[in-house]
Amino acid sequence: MKKLLILVMALVAFSFSGKVPAPQDGGYEVFVPIGKYISQGDTQKLSAWFADNLEITIISSTRTTSKSQAIQILKSFFQSYTPRSFTITHTASNASMKYALGQLNAGGEMFIVTIFVNMRGDKFEIQQLKIERQTTVY
Repeated sequence: MKKLLILVMALVAFSFSGKVPAPQDGGYEVFVPIGKYISQGDTQKLSAWFADNLEITIISSTRTTSKSQAIQILKSFFQSYTPRSFTITHTASNASMKYALGQLNAGGEMFIVTIFVNMRGDKFEIQQLKIERQTTVY
């Protein structure tokens, strides 16, 4: 019983640490180019990572769209909010899915960006992309 309790405590501590063992693809390197293209506002290069259909949330509007529709939605966002910087602040994974949370400074505002990628065949694809205004909590 004592060993089980220690194991459970270790798993809980591990899950809150934000550190997940790196999968065989070298860890979270998938977010390096994705983050770079977000910080540059480069929808064309970013779209190479899009799944054929993905869920995209921009501010408060959520839609499941085709890759080409997602490009147009994101292009419109970047025209209104020119990116200044983007930083990945947290990553996690579960089996073949990876998750990243980041902060986007764009158009003089701060946004929280959530990215879910899923392994399809031999490459990762963005299944869900959310860009939401960062709210200040007092």
